[in-house]
Amino acid sequence: MSNIIVEGLVKIGAVSLNLEKPFIWASGINSPIYCDNRKTLGHYEIRSEIAAQLYAYISATYPEVEVIGGTATAGIPHATSVADKMKLPLVYFRSKAKDHGTKGQIEGDFTKGQKVVIIEDLVSTGGSVIQSVQTARDAGMEVLAVVSIFNYELESAMTNFAAEGIENHSILTFSDLSEYLKLNEKQQDFLSSWRKDPFDNSIWGK
Repeated sequence: MSNIIVEGLVKIGAVSLNLEKPFIWASGINSPIYCDNRKTLGHYEIRSEIAAQLYAYISATYPEVEVIGGTATAGIPHATSVADKMKLPLVYFRSKAKDHGTKGQIEGDFTKGQKVVIIEDLVSTGGSVIQSVQTARDAGMEVLAVVSIFNYELESAMTNFAAEGIENHSILTFSDLSEYLKLNEKQQDFLSSWRKDPFDNSIWGK
């Protein structure tokens, strides 16, 4: 676990915990924890630490990488920092193709067959970044892995990644955050129940 990053996220108010009133994700999931990594953009120290750790992991694990990709929009600034550190080309993936111009879904310059690592700010169910992986593959790129800042560690995400044959790693996880927050037994039990089935809304209000 990176204490520097988790401490930084908590300090800038990027992490919110509420076991009474859930945070509603775009997927419809009710969550007791919300991690807003976009707040890091306004804080150089934690932003640079995130870039350093992403760079260290990617350069050591995937030295053959030829392109760094970012997911729109939150993954783009972190991907940019890593691409600059590695002196590599940068691309980013739109959630859907443009309806004008070239009508492309990938921005940046790349060549078919190039190896790419895709950077995402956080992974919940994995749906959005898996869409980016599919877009990259359809364009002829070889996706080495998805690397994220934070992963909620939902079983559905791991299942989805495995089904698509996608390697994935996060520099900070739900378990790391829970450990740092020093939750009591009741809170830990609640979060454990939620992670097992985040679509089970019966746990709320108990």
